[in-house]
Amino acid sequence: MTRTRVAIAGSTGSIGTQTIDVVRAEPDHFVVTALAAGSSVEALIEQAKLLQPELVVVTSDDARSRVSAALPGVQVTADLSEVVDVADVVINGVVGFAGLPVTMETLRRGKVLGLANKESLIAAGPVVQPLRATPGAVLVPVDSEHCAVHQSMRSTADAGREVARIVLTASGGPFRGRTRDSLASVTRDEALAHPTWKMGPKITVDSSTLMNKGLEVIEAHELFGTPYSQIDVVVHPQSVVHSMVEYTDGSTIAQLSMPDMRLPIGYALGWPNRIATPYGRIDWSALDRLEFQAPDRATFRCLDLAYDAGRRGGTAPAALSAANEVVVGAFLDGRINWLQIADKVEAAVNRFSPTAPRDLDDVLAADAEGRRLAHEVLAS
Repeated sequence: MTRTRVAIAGSTGSIGTQTIDVVRAEPDHFVVTALAAGSSVEALIEQAKLLQPELVVVTSDDARSRVSAALPGVQVTADLSEVVDVADVVINGVVGFAGLPVTMETLRRGKVLGLANKESLIAAGPVVQPLRATPGAVLVPVDSEHCAVHQSMRSTADAGREVARIVLTASGGPFRGRTRDSLASVTRDEALAHPTWKMGPKITVDSSTLMNKGLEVIEAHELFGTPYSQIDVVVHPQSVVHSMVEYTDGSTIAQLSMPDMRLPIGYALGWPNRIATPYGRIDWSALDRLEFQAPDRATFRCLDLAYDAGRRGGTAPAALSAANEVVVGAFLDGRINWLQIADKVEAAVNRFSPTAPRDLDDVLAADAEGRRLAHEVLAS
């Protein structure tokens, strides 16, 4: 049996480590041929010794020499996009805008992309979209919400024409139900205490502000071509219904499972087939309720900031994503409080004038400008 060659960009992060879990659960079907990370030296070396990949990519110059010395006989390079050379499926779990080159090169080379790096598609949607037409290129979303939509549309012959509405579910994060006043003094640790998902710090903070959900709205628009007026968000604290698609005849199809990111990872790895390991299986005798409620948009203002940027279009989502990354970094460093996240992001994007990007350079420029404006706002 020929095994699927898997490259993992961001292998030491949450998505990367869980991808390794899925691969090791089905060794007859998958083999890791490339690992890539930034500067997590010890974790990367341990992964490489365990999995014996052909290629290891380390983007940090200092870390690269240490990794190379620890892995004699293994090719160690600096360019993230090189992981595509030795893979059939690339899982892009890189956090932030740095994941864009992997997204573009995988699609350009006509391979399967398991996309967990939402920022690269959100920021560069107009540039990435043409690459999806490359023969053999397949973009399978790895995050639970878009994977759920992908699965809900899978059995429909003409899903785009028949879709009336996409409904993305949000857990509500650690501050669900809290008033704005009560959030004035919340701590970094409180923001990182997600009730149902284990994610990296930046994404966890985004979940607490609902920016993560707002970015997913933009991503849903890019992935499925659905207008913003037909993409809704509901808070669902159990995180069992991962998202829903409502069709023109009133029927709603949803994907349900217990919270486990290995399910959407496995879905991407096995595409177009399903893997045999049952991640997230539901015990229906123990599941006693499924709750849904409208998000509190006045308290969690980042959701509407993302809708606004998506509707502005062009380079506006790139600037939003970049500004948010900088502002969340300031919160994690203790330089601003939680309520200021939305205020600072809004101030930065209000100073930005979006344009229609012609190429990657335009996207990179918008990203840089969004970061500059965020730093400017933080300094003031």
